[in-house]
Amino acid sequence: MQIALFGAGTLRFAEQVPESVPADGFVWIYLERESLAELAPLLQRAAQHLGGSPVLDLHLQDLANAQHPSRYDYTSVYDLVIFRRLATEQETRAETTQGHPLPGGPLAAFQRIRSRAVGFVVFDRLLISVHPAGCQAAQTFVQRFLSDALQSEGLGAGARTRLPASPSDLMLRMLNMMVDSYLELRKDLSTELDAWQLDLLAPGNRTADWRAFMSARTALHTLEDLCEGQHDAMQEWLDAQREQPPNGVPQAERDGLLARSRDVVEHIQRVTQHVRRMEQGAETAVQIHFSAVGHRANEIMRVLTALTAVFLPLNFITGFFGMNFEFLPLIHSALAMWVMLGLMALVSISLVAVFWRKRYLARTGR
Repeated sequence: MQIALFGAGTLRFAEQVPESVPADGFVWIYLERESLAELAPLLQRAAQHLGGSPVLDLHLQDLANAQHPSRYDYTSVYDLVIFRRLATEQETRAETTQGHPLPGGPLAAFQRIRSRAVGFVVFDRLLISVHPAGCQAAQTFVQRFLSDALQSEGLGAGARTRLPASPSDLMLRMLNMMVDSYLELRKDLSTELDAWQLDLLAPGNRTADWRAFMSARTALHTLEDLCEGQHDAMQEWLDAQREQPPNGVPQAERDGLLARSRDVVEHIQRVTQHVRRMEQGAETAVQIHFSAVGHRANEIMRVLTALTAVFLPLNFITGFFGMNFEFLPLIHSALAMWVMLGLMALVSISLVAVFWRKRYLARTGR
């Protein structure tokens, strides 16, 4: 558990829950989900003492649920925000080691579409955040603040500019960093998907791994669902902030908070739109592939049909003169065979020339 005390331009790290909230500041309590059950009594006392209300048991269950989707809920005292972030490479490797293999194929970026739930309980002057073990989002902020803090008698004191002004401000900064990881991932997704589509549509490609491509499409659907859940949760939180009265909060601070909220929502919308474009591109690639397969099949059938048409009159001639009748034209002539061979060659060459002129037998570009 980490405890940070934000004051008017100052920051302290404490080893125990403080007796009171700093003047013109707030308290941030960060803990890992694995230790939530053990620290729940201490957390409830801190929420009651510093926030004015304990956290509902139902909300504690939501915070402890690692598979919980993005969600927003509220009470008369605090807001609950659960937000799913991308799993780090270390978390993904650990999950693979524990018997959850990643989908096969060369689309490595799509294998990174795994998420983790992060929970926030936002009071007026208290922020409680519950993260997975080793959460990069929380550690980044802790290390950023610790790097400029001075350690003294178990407390870290330091003065910083642009510190979070409220629990909501700190939460939005962490959420913005989580969404930015999705924005960074989309570049790798686009690059790999474009290269894979070109490989799938290459002429004569018989080694394409369609199973991996289908896994990539499934990963895109998962990412879209994650983004939609994030957007719904943040939009509800933003609407709730707009509806709430100022309650003594300076208008400049309130405007800045709403602007940061809209920025997070806008980033989520950008990721969602990009994912949908990639889904459409993947679907288009599948349709083009099957259209190309159908076109090649039609070309083959056209050639076979033309060849059949060439040999059809030859079969007629041989069938006619193969009838078991005593009197047939040219049947007793010594030149009959050569005449028929010449006629058959002339018919064949004429039909091939006609079909070639009409491009029935022409080579078509792939």
